[in-house]
Amino acid sequence: MNDVAKGAVKSAERTLAILELLTSREDPLTFTEIAQTLHYPRSSLHGLLRTLVERGWAEFDPTQRSFALGIRTLEAGNAYTRALGLVERALPHMEQVRDNIDETVQLAVLNGLHNVYVAKVDGRQTLTLASEVGRRLPAYATGVGKVLLAGLGQAELDRRLGDFQLTAITSHTITDKARLRAHLQNVRRRGFAVDNEEYTIGIRCVAVPIFDYSRQVVAALSISVPAIRFTPAHRERAHRLLVEAAYRLSTALGYATANPARSGSAEVR
Repeated sequence: MNDVAKGAVKSAERTLAILELLTSREDPLTFTEIAQTLHYPRSSLHGLLRTLVERGWAEFDPTQRSFALGIRTLEAGNAYTRALGLVERALPHMEQVRDNIDETVQLAVLNGLHNVYVAKVDGRQTLTLASEVGRRLPAYATGVGKVLLAGLGQAELDRRLGDFQLTAITSHTITDKARLRAHLQNVRRRGFAVDNEEYTIGIRCVAVPIFDYSRQVVAALSISVPAIRFTPAHRERAHRLLVEAAYRLSTALGYATANPARSGSAEVR
């Protein structure tokens, strides 16, 4: 009985590892790529992937001979956000910000060293940010990501960074860990972060944290603006609107503070 239980646990661990691998990559993976990454016996991997595909947790593209996340993962993600209530509570505040500034507003949560966008409302401008709900981006290169990383304790931040390599995405991306840690300390002190074309050339953003009842950072809210429109006045207005919306949303999640406007000027550094 113990041997059977151990086998079941191993299969469960391997199945979850496959899902985590597919989640961590933006592009589909071939069987060989999955096998080389996870080092599972090929016969066992075939069976696990077949089960995931049959149950809808993975999809197989016969043309490219590759695997990607299936529709059931989207259903699970939607169920999670419904249970959390974060998206439903956030959307009215995001729409109010959008209506006041007519720019793209996004809500993200942290997953490892990536931020995942869980909600988005678009402005009506012709030139806007091309992004989508569910997309994962390296947190060290985005405004929302840096806010979320700054919300971690120092020990947890060090654990996640580990031997992870900070790759340059643009010429503005922070790739030195010591510099990143100092930058995140500044984010904590100021209460907001900026993205100075660190992930996409031509796009800048301001981001602020969302707190829950335990005073932990559970999400981040941002306004993304094409650099051509990101004037100092526009930046300050975006920051002010975000601070107000973040306070209302945090309060709805049980957070309490005596000073809702506790951040300073949204100066890009």
